[in-house]
Amino acid sequence: MGMNMSEKILARHAGLDAVEAGQLVTCELDMVLANDVTGPPSIKEFEKTGRPVFDREKIALIPDHFQPAKDIKSSELAKIMRDFARRHNILHYYEQGRVGIEHVLLPEKGIVGPGMLTIGADSHTCTYGAVNGFSTGVGTTDLAVGMATGEAWFKVPEAINVHLTGKKPADISGKDVILTLIGMIGVDGALYRSLEFTGEGVAELTMTDRLTIANMAIEAGAKNGIFPYDDVCRDYVAGRMTADFTPAEADPDASYAQTVEIDLSALRPVVAFPHLPENTRRVMDLTEPVAIDQVVIGSCTNGRLEDMEIAAEILKGHTVHPHVRCIVIPGSPWVYQESMRRGYLDIFMDAGAAVSTPTCGPCLGGYMGILAAGERCVSTTNRNFRGRMGHVDSEVYLAGPHVAAASAILGRIAAPEEVV
Repeated sequence: MGMNMSEKILARHAGLDAVEAGQLVTCELDMVLANDVTGPPSIKEFEKTGRPVFDREKIALIPDHFQPAKDIKSSELAKIMRDFARRHNILHYYEQGRVGIEHVLLPEKGIVGPGMLTIGADSHTCTYGAVNGFSTGVGTTDLAVGMATGEAWFKVPEAINVHLTGKKPADISGKDVILTLIGMIGVDGALYRSLEFTGEGVAELTMTDRLTIANMAIEAGAKNGIFPYDDVCRDYVAGRMTADFTPAEADPDASYAQTVEIDLSALRPVVAFPHLPENTRRVMDLTEPVAIDQVVIGSCTNGRLEDMEIAAEILKGHTVHPHVRCIVIPGSPWVYQESMRRGYLDIFMDAGAAVSTPTCGPCLGGYMGILAAGERCVSTTNRNFRGRMGHVDSEVYLAGPHVAAASAILGRIAAPEEVV
């Protein structure tokens, strides 16, 4: 029996010819990631080892969750990371003004890439499967050991083959694809499994689509999500990756525990109702208007340039509904600058939206967009658990940039085709 993409990466990093689902392996790591929430406790545990870092060039410390510092505690967390980065001369530490949202910044800068094995003390580390890597979230203790030894242990996951066919409609983005998938299999439908995306439909997906889809693999309980190394991936990493890399390709007889079929041409814009990402509904099927108070466009899920472009195209010439607060957060300094050069920021501000420096801010209920009791938000973020963005009696509706921008204009959950 052949191996799938995840198995090949784990086998190579474990120094083995082959691995199979359920096997326990110890692997050498290519990149270890932490942010300003998870970094400080990991650093505390790391200090107990009495070791230096295993490789200053293979650790990324990204202060993005509560930064720019929103209060004294946030500032103290950032200082722990800053001092550690200086003490160990960490190459991939980015200060304010140069930092972006971690899962936007690392692929953009070519820090992660095809065939690489990455762990991060953040559940959405699975984003990097979009560039054909195996990446997954870990706890702070595992991360501390990773920083000290350059190794981590894994149980090789079973894999689900998500077979994509058809042509992607113009009003569909990767967010609609992954929300549709989660709606099909549930938030535990891929528990400790790999989501491996295959089929001719993969070529229909931009890198932004893939990064969004891989990012939310964890919302189906997956250990990781991964895409093949094809022309889209090759073009994206060209000029970004400076390190040598070995892409992973699934064998023709690779083993999968399950196959899920998705016809892209049949997809329509969707929204995930509170309080789970699996609670998906097609916007066109809503029978009653759902009035909203806030829209957030950004995050590690949808804060890339293509997301800004989609939102700007819909908002251009329109204004945000007078009862709605619209917050736009480009995911990195490059996305911010390029959006400015292309006039997207003018469009957002002319429409009455607030534009922020890159930050995770409102996604985790950190700051800049906290909801009061009874308020509703349409958000391009990745989680809509109760209390995720503020008060436990607030509601978060997950959507892609098309639906989010249209909803900001109409003051209710809306499809882009409704904006005229």
